[in-house]
Order: sequence, then C-alpha cells, then structure tokens
Amino acid sequence: MAADLRLICWPFHNGLRGVGMGCGSSRLAVDQELRSGIEAAGWRLRFEEIEAVDESQAEIARVIALLRRLAERTRRATATGAFPLVLAGDCNSCLGTVAGVGADQLGVIWFDAHADFDDPEENLSGFFDVMGLAMLTGRGWRALRETIPGHRPVAERDVILAGVRDLEPYQRERLERSNVQVVPDLIDLQRFERALSELASRVSRIYLHVDLDALDSSEGQANAYAAPGGPSLARLLECVRAACARFSVVGAAITAYDPAVDVDSRILTAGRRIAAEIAAGVQGRDSSTSRATTPSRSIGNA
Repeated sequence: MAADLRLICWPFHNGLRGVGMGCGSSRLAVDQELRSGIEAAGWRLRFEEIEAVDESQAEIARVIALLRRLAERTRRATATGAFPLVLAGDCNSCLGTVAGVGADQLGVIWFDAHADFDDPEENLSGFFDVMGLAMLTGRGWRALRETIPGHRPVAERDVILAGVRDLEPYQRERLERSNVQVVPDLIDLQRFERALSELASRVSRIYLHVDLDALDSSEGQANAYAAPGGPSLARLLECVRAACARFSVVGAAITAYDPAVDVDSRILTAGRRIAAEIAAGVQGRDSSTSRATTPSRSIGNA
C-alpha cells in the first residue's frame, strides 16, 4: 500500500492570505503536474490548507498564530505516519513545520539565496521573514516562539545553509560568527558532501527547506529577491538527492514562490521537479520509523 504524503498549503505572506509569495504556495498546491510527480514516486497524496486568522491582528501576531496552526497540522500528519511537504509563502513557516515534526535530534538543510538569520536587535529591514532561521535556532522573539506547540530550537551547528549569497555586511558578519555550516553560491558539491558527513555524525533526522530563490536568477525569477550567483536547477536537485540518500527526511518545505514575477513559468517548472525529487528521495529510504510520532566557521565568497 502506498504511504501517505500530506501536502500542506500555508498560503501566507506577512500573515496575509493570497498576497505576494502567499499566492505561490496556492499555485503550487493546485498544480496537477506537481501532484502527479509526487504520486509517480509512489505516494498517496492528501491535501490540506491552513485557514487564515483575523487579519486585523498585528503582523507578527498573525504570523505566530498561523505558525501554531501549521505546527498542529504537521504534528497530526506525522502522528499518522504521513510525510509532511509544506508549500509556504514565507520561510518563517519553518517554525511551524519543525515544531510539528519535532526538533529532537533534528538537523536542517536549508537552500536559500538569503540567510534569514537576522534577529530584532540587528535587523534593518523590518521584514519579519528574514528572521526565520534565526528564530529556528533560538534567537529573537523567545516568548512568542514558545507559544508554538512543540517548538524547541535547533542547534546552529546542526544547520547547513546552502546557496546563500545575497547578504548585507552585518548579515555576513553574523553568519561568520555563528556555528551554521555555510556552503555558499553555486554550492560546491565536495564542500556540500563534507557538510552532510559532519552533520550525519550528530543527527539522522532532517528538515529539508527549499526557498526557490536559492536558484540562480538565470534559472528564472522566483520572487522579487532573486539573485545571481546561485546553483543551477540541476545542481540543486543533485543536492536534494544527496540529502535524501544520507538522512531520514521527516519534513520538507518549498517556499517563497511569487507567480507574479515568474512570467515564463520556469520557476513553476522548477518547483514541480524539486517536489518530485523530494518525494522520490524520501520514498526511496525506509523511513517509516522516522515518519511516525517523533522519539522524544568560515563562510566562503558569496
């Protein structure tokens, strides 16, 4: 019998439904080619969408409320042995997904052109989404983070950040001071494999995060923040394949797609291929145990 893959749509940007990158998660969620690619890997696909909250709430309150909902839906999926694949507008969705799958003995492999590693004390943009990975690793907004059921920070050293390149000077300095393993720019495969090996010495469970602007902008325009100097689609797929082969991926997300700027639909096509690669890679491992309820340096040129 085919295993269940729970396709969870979190169609929000800045806590608002169907705005900007929130539109992208909805577009991916209904795409029949994306769904067919998942089913072709042997999954029985089940779909659900997170409901909006009162949009008169303050932005950060809205986002945290939506993360609580995502955490609960992800937890329910994993409790039944389903694999959660989240299609999200913003990258701070990671807090809900990771809380749902459980952070114990969990590593993170994160593909992104940006670090998403600001905290409130240093951030200059006022953009809450650029704090996602910082919050996931325990920096900033502690009281609000702790209202997300199941939230526990992931250690910085158990994060691989790949493809990062579009950084302000203070963001680069923050990464250099951190314990995050950084594989920047085009993603050198040998360096990526070394990072996987080091991570595998500590953890076996992985949350896999793919911000579509990790791709080089020559591959298409994922959103308004797309940047040159990143990996090709072929390289990103190779890295996803390597991660799935090495670890039990217990949850994954594809984020940050804005169809309004994807005028030639190349990023839509890339999203389909990435979803299919994740589905095939996870299905290819005997990960039934890890899909059940959870058991309890230097940066290169970017």
